[in-house]
Amino acid sequence: MNNYELNNLSYDDALKYETRTYWQYYISLLKTKHLIIFTFYTNTDYNSRPLKILLFLISFALFYTVNALFFNDSTMHQIYEDEGAFNFLYQIPQILYSTIISTAIKMIISFLSLTEKDFIKLKSKKSKKLALKELGGILNKISKKSIVLFALSYLFVILFWYYLSCFCAVYKNTQVYLIKDTLISFATSLLYPFAINLIPGLLRMPALKHKKKCLYIISTIVAII
Repeated sequence: MNNYELNNLSYDDALKYETRTYWQYYISLLKTKHLIIFTFYTNTDYNSRPLKILLFLISFALFYTVNALFFNDSTMHQIYEDEGAFNFLYQIPQILYSTIISTAIKMIISFLSLTEKDFIKLKSKKSKKLALKELGGILNKISKKSIVLFALSYLFVILFWYYLSCFCAVYKNTQVYLIKDTLISFATSLLYPFAINLIPGLLRMPALKHKKKCLYIISTIVAII
């Protein structure tokens, strides 16, 4: 079983098959949830590498555009009052909001781009005959998801390009602020998994050691965040 399968074991199966240490489990979460690690350094999953790269590129474009949407009259006025200096404290709410919104939208796009669940469903069949029977339907489902993903990606890219082009043409002096906000927001989305993924293991390992099913279920819910 790969990291995704082990991390999503049922309680009874986890008691049988979970032999990893806390840090091995923590690293496995990073491999499945951290955007850069998941895209470029995870090779044992059942997701298409080109689709993962597409998801990465769309994610960055999404952060760029959402940050631009938060630039309004009050933001422009604050930049004027600060005489062009980058006011990090003033920008914090905007950066946090854009990070949350962009991450939520990225999760929706991930549903269309990731194929691991479909192949694990196929892998779980008890016989080769049953697996082959399901194969056609699963491949058809993946094809439809991919078509929708590419259609949405082209649509998003066109909309993002149009809006950002208009924004940067009208507000030439705010382009540097937008780039800084985007980089900080994107960096935040890359850093928080290192902190948030410390929590599930603190619940999962004691739950399996002391056979606390309720605690194990809570750990799996926390791991989804």
